[in-house]
Amino acid sequence: MRIAVLLCCFFLFTSCDWFASKEQKTQKLVNEEMQTINWDDVDQYPLFEDCDETASKIGQRSCFENTFLKHFIATLEEFDFVLNSDINTSVDVVFLIDEGGQISILNIEKNSLIQQQIPEFDALITQSLKSLPSIEPALKRGIPVKAKFRIPIVLNTQ
Repeated sequence: MRIAVLLCCFFLFTSCDWFASKEQKTQKLVNEEMQTINWDDVDQYPLFEDCDETASKIGQRSCFENTFLKHFIATLEEFDFVLNSDINTSVDVVFLIDEGGQISILNIEKNSLIQQQIPEFDALITQSLKSLPSIEPALKRGIPVKAKFRIPIVLNTQ
């Protein structure tokens, strides 16, 4: 009889989790999983049609950045700028790609020389986004997510 009582007490003390609801258990698992996710990185970079979705993450990023840079360079080469002096600097374009693959410029970081000599620079970059090939959004755990990027554009007229 004592053994039966001891066994019952043992099961009562060790089985507190058995009485927790399925919702509580699920929520606990979700919370633990959420803490292990690195929210500062994506699983798959946004992809242009020419980029290989089966490529490594580094390859995807490289294709994404190179496609952007080639597009901006092609846009800037279409214009004949009249400059007072040579330029050798970089401009950082900060933009957001939303869950639907829509791109919006958040900021264009440039020095005052660019502002003085190419005042239409921001408008050119913004306009060039309209002719950018369609893009698939970044993915995190298979779900489309917003992603913010900074692409440097080197301007060298020397």
